[in-house]
Amino acid sequence: MRANRRGIKEMDIILGRYAGARLEHLDAPTLDLLDALLSENDQDLYQWVTGQSAPPGRFAPLVEDIAQVACAGK
Repeated sequence: MRANRRGIKEMDIILGRYAGARLEHLDAPTLDLLDALLSENDQDLYQWVTGQSAPPGRFAPLVEDIAQVACAGK
């Protein structure tokens, strides 16, 4: 639910698409990391996912996966 009800529509689409594709297959540590990521500011998240700025190191692998799944359609 939190992935689909963001502050900006772009992140609703990106995170909702990612959750639909990956959520049921994520392990507990990755789910915890995703939960922490969802607490971040939408404008920051959008810049990270679209490659406009680098995410914090702990989020980098997850953000890369989100970008591949939600933005590149993989």
